[in-house]
Amino acid sequence: MNVLIIDDEPLARNELEFLLKQNIAVTTTYQAESIQEALDVILNKKVDLLFLDISLNNENGFKLANELNQLAVSPFVIFATAYSNYAVQAFDINAIDYVLKPFEQGRINQAIKKAQIAILNRDKQKKEQHLSEKNRFISIPTEDRTVVIKSNEVVAAVTENGLLSIYTMDNTYVSHETLSWLREYLDQQNFVQVHRSSIVNINTIVEVQPWFNHTFVLILTNKQRIPVGRSYLKNLKSILNM
Repeated sequence: MNVLIIDDEPLARNELEFLLKQNIAVTTTYQAESIQEALDVILNKKVDLLFLDISLNNENGFKLANELNQLAVSPFVIFATAYSNYAVQAFDINAIDYVLKPFEQGRINQAIKKAQIAILNRDKQKKEQHLSEKNRFISIPTEDRTVVIKSNEVVAAVTENGLLSIYTMDNTYVSHETLSWLREYLDQQNFVQVHRSSIVNINTIVEVQPWFNHTFVLILTNKQRIPVGRSYLKNLKSILNM
């Protein structure tokens, strides 16, 4: 975690920096004594968290906190101040904590823990949003064109002789891409690999029938039959509650 300390008092900055460096979650610390210095650091460095004083010579820390809203991805803010009467205002602008001077190691560690949780939650949300947007469509390059389909329309996909066949209810699309390439565009909760050369949409499985060597063959909604490899049996049974 990269932390920027903004305080107009050098002793206060150094004291807080010392306490922050005792926490293993903190990898890098920066210092600034004014809003402009702070903005220069934020715009030129990767900053995850601010420890921000409210009184900065003739400036106010709330001004900087409000300006951060203009950034696409802004650092989280913890107010670190001698004034106790601004706490409500601080939390109104989504500060994740409010730490009073003089600083104590235990209290700083507690604030860092809150910041870690906030960062993890934001990263998880961004990842889920990215996957949701990415998984909506698949552009499939074929011999003479690129076909765009919705990912949830895929019934199954099979690789054979270096070619990838992607099956929907109504069509089959053949490409030189790989099964690994396709998996990147599929929702991992709905698509499962059942053979080293096959992926199926579990929502399209109609029947599971016995097959050679104590394995199964899947019957899908498009009447397709997909064998299940022995090494994939356990996972499939778990998913289908068999």
